[in-house]
Amino acid sequence: MHETERHRIILSAVQDRPVITVIDLCNMTGASEATIRRDIATLDQQKKLRRVRGGAESINPPQLVGLAGRPFSINEQLHSAEKQAIARAAVELCEDGEPIIINGGTTTFQMVHPLASRRLQVFTNSFPIAEHLLKHSKNTVLLPGGAIYREQNIILSPFDNDVSKNFYARRMFMGAQGIGPLGLMEADPLLIQAEQKLIGQAEELVLLVDSSKFRNRSSLVLCPLRRVHTLITDEGITDRDAAMLDAADITLIVVPKGPAQQQEGAAS
Repeated sequence: MHETERHRIILSAVQDRPVITVIDLCNMTGASEATIRRDIATLDQQKKLRRVRGGAESINPPQLVGLAGRPFSINEQLHSAEKQAIARAAVELCEDGEPIIINGGTTTFQMVHPLASRRLQVFTNSFPIAEHLLKHSKNTVLLPGGAIYREQNIILSPFDNDVSKNFYARRMFMGAQGIGPLGLMEADPLLIQAEQKLIGQAEELVLLVDSSKFRNRSSLVLCPLRRVHTLITDEGITDRDAAMLDAADITLIVVPKGPAQQQEGAAS
């Protein structure tokens, strides 16, 4: 990743939380700790952020408190080829006319492109997904009520009496911040509350996660592994993680590397 792009990601990330750690920035950019520390020092000298022990903080932090976790704009740039392949495999599970739920996220967002030629009833809490499907497809689109969280581009409601309780879905497609033996993990209690309501409206839960998510952890568990029916990921999944899914009786779909990845591999 070029230095300019790393700097843009770092500056965006420090607006998302009080302090961003060097380790978090390494995960976001794929750069080494030494490189990130140099980037932070440069941006500190330029007075674009403030260097602190173990990371960086914003000089002018936002006054509104958002959800924990990385913004949509940052996540969208990570593992993009894997996400596109995973999303294509997810849409292949759908049949025209059936109702589905698509939870907001950058991997699930990639479903909009193969969905352009389909006709389904799509319930989503994602602004980008809803907007794209309305403009570029003939799918029926339904949105829940609630507050808009700009960083993640999603609509969440803390109330039980929103429209999601009236929608039934054959499948729900969603991502996760992390996945491990205890189940799916997320970073924000409100996000978990909203997602649990949606999960309850679907017969099958289909998880869309690139292989890096098996290395991520969080302090909050969304749901146990046994609630997941199908998991779609890329070829980077380890045998150990595949065995964990098999033990939980989860159908595993592993997508091959996309054209972009293959070209990168041939060039290296």
